[in-house]
Amino acid sequence: MLKLNNLKPAEGSRKKRKRVARGTSSGHGKTAGRGHKGQKSRSGGTKGIRFEGGQTPLYRRLPKRGFKNYPFKKEYSIFNLSDLSRIKEAKGLIKVLGKGEIKEPAAVSAHKFSAEAKKKIEAAGGKVVILHA
Repeated sequence: MLKLNNLKPAEGSRKKRKRVARGTSSGHGKTAGRGHKGQKSRSGGTKGIRFEGGQTPLYRRLPKRGFKNYPFKKEYSIFNLSDLSRIKEAKGLIKVLGKGEIKEPAAVSAHKFSAEAKKKIEAAGGKVVILHA
């Protein structure tokens, strides 16, 4: 019967770690399995993963371009007044531009309006509602 006092790990699941540099009779003494001299025999003897043997690394050879990870940039979905009749609801930040005409009065809600769009909506008897993001 299995009890706490007779528990033990499965056969072969536990292995003793290799203790190097503990004398010549251990089989891993003197050079401790590192061979003789050279960079790889020394402590800290590997260069970083990006090291290319002293030639200029790839990440420095390629040009740096643009601001790809600008954290505070706001991306707007842009709509013209001519699009408003077709669109009932949109997701994300919305910007309305003044291209096109608006005929019937409507309350338009968006995060940004161009001056011309605002003027055309109010001239048609509509209402401009600015949402805050």
